[in-house]
Amino acid sequence: MSHGPRSGLAAVSSALLAMSRHLEVRDVLKTIVASARELLDAQYAALGVPDDHGGFAQFMVDGVSDAQWKAIGPLPRRHGILAAMLDDAAPQRLADVRRDPRFEGWPSAHPDLVDFLGLPIRDGDEVLGALFLANKNCPKPDGACGFTEDDEELLGILAQHAAIALTNARLYERSRELTIAEERSRLAHELHDAVSQKLFSLRLTAQAAARLVDRDPARAKGELQQVAELAAEAADELRAAVVELRPAALDEDGLVATLRTQVQVLDRAHSARVTFTGHGVRALPAAQEEALLRVAQEALHNALRHSGGTHVDVTLERRGNGAVLRVCDDGGGFDPHTVRRAGRHLGLVSMRDRASGVGGRLTVESAPGKGTTIEMEVPGG
Repeated sequence: MSHGPRSGLAAVSSALLAMSRHLEVRDVLKTIVASARELLDAQYAALGVPDDHGGFAQFMVDGVSDAQWKAIGPLPRRHGILAAMLDDAAPQRLADVRRDPRFEGWPSAHPDLVDFLGLPIRDGDEVLGALFLANKNCPKPDGACGFTEDDEELLGILAQHAAIALTNARLYERSRELTIAEERSRLAHELHDAVSQKLFSLRLTAQAAARLVDRDPARAKGELQQVAELAAEAADELRAAVVELRPAALDEDGLVATLRTQVQVLDRAHSARVTFTGHGVRALPAAQEEALLRVAQEALHNALRHSGGTHVDVTLERRGNGAVLRVCDDGGGFDPHTVRRAGRHLGLVSMRDRASGVGGRLTVESAPGKGTTIEMEVPGG
């Protein structure tokens, strides 16, 4: 069999390994559709995962630019040949998809498809999705289909392994969701036990202070000081529990998109200008991404609450196989050499612990009146 520049056993092996390397469903889908297009040397490829409402829950394309895909419009409905493949779970190989009686057209911005090969992705009797290829890069004499029986057989092998990879990814995501749910339940109990006790004590102390205001102002002042301390302890315990949750956005969108979104929210919520720039950062191990996000959140909190600056800039850039995070403000700054007490107040100890916990390092550059730069570097996985 000859299938263009990526033919042979090595190409098939490469495609299968690429599919098995990912655990996120979206990454698996993207890898499947890209591998299919490259392996069979087609101009276009797509993979659709059906929903329960006559459409597609997910639809990945390869060979179409982002601008083209945006111009095409909403995800396609399940009709015509797409519906036939999913409903009948049978392969479709056509010399010209436009001449098939089931063809129902496509949006004006849609690329022009001619020869077509489609196969369902099945797990037993369940149809998980369907692979579509169009416009094979080869001569097509007399209007014949560029896709051969060998191509169909090869795509069938790929679809079988795609079903395994997709099933494993779904099981992984469900397992992770259960783990997150269990962790949230555990934290809810901890919050109730720890923070609610503090709040109960705070309420009693505040009531005692109110009774003492008129007849013993000095004792009332002491009780109010205790109220402030209890409130601070409750806030610290709440914050410590909450930060242990891995944000869902980090799993769904990745570190760069999550940071960008959070910076945009903070920029709208504060008078200081908050900006973000990302430079070519690859996906990192989950623990490292979470550590970078937590340090960024802590540093942003400090800059916006304590620095008095007018501009906070967050940058994330690639360094070797790892990444470097910088959070810079133009605020009042401080003397890092006399920061023992301030270091705990500003969360520098916890930030350093997070950095060292993932094999990274944290540095602090600051001086009175010179602003502050927090930098964290982590190695690649």
